[in-house]
Amino acid sequence: MMKLFKILIILLFPVMAISQEIDSTLFDGMSMRSIGPAGMSGRVTTIDVDLSNPERIFVGTASGGVWKSESGGVTWEPIFDDQPIQNIGAIAINQQNPSEIWVGTGEGNPRNSHSSGAGIYRTIDGGNTWKLMGLTKTKNIHRIIINKHNPKEVYVCALGSIWGANKER
Repeated sequence: MMKLFKILIILLFPVMAISQEIDSTLFDGMSMRSIGPAGMSGRVTTIDVDLSNPERIFVGTASGGVWKSESGGVTWEPIFDDQPIQNIGAIAINQQNPSEIWVGTGEGNPRNSHSSGAGIYRTIDGGNTWKLMGLTKTKNIHRIIINKHNPKEVYVCALGSIWGANKER
């Protein structure tokens, strides 16, 4: 008997739901807008913090360059806008000299809308000026590790071409 009651409720629920009156004036102030699907830009792909000043944070984005915060993330300023590429995959701060920052271009998270890069950059003045250091054909740099015992030694994880073979991987 209980099973029959449950089946009856399930069958009658759609009828009960559509029989409710809706006051259409509740929707008068609303307008149509697109909520997606949309472009996939804006992803934060990497982050590093100056350990001597935790309020100083750097983030790299999939297609929006490098951003710096001196306020623990409350406010941000772009510091890579003058460079020819804005697709960032990795950031590493030399913790022995936080004015030295390495940035690998090319989003390192392969997906349908990833953005390729054009090498690795370095600043020695906290992001005011940048110099291309090489690896221009690697396309996607996903990780940079600075040897904490010898900061002149820098390791780079370069994925290479996401959608095809290349020897730079």
